[in-house]
Amino acid sequence: MAFRITYQYHKQQKEIGFANDKHHSVYDAIAAAEGVDLAEFHRMENQVANVSRNDRKTMKDFREEYFRKLGFSQVTIFREE
Repeated sequence: MAFRITYQYHKQQKEIGFANDKHHSVYDAIAAAEGVDLAEFHRMENQVANVSRNDRKTMKDFREEYFRKLGFSQVTIFREE
């Protein structure tokens, strides 16, 4: 079953397809669609994971805040029918 992602990037509504075999996460998919380099994000994400001992809430908050600063908002994933 296919998935779709809707999001806003710099106040512009967008929608893309998503497949787990192509992208590690929803955030990787939207960054790739917009041409955003995530090297710095992945480095910082690894540091947060090491410090927080993989606490899910901390990791989720970090991802959402980082992408909010990049200009992404209202990220939603849903199944296509």
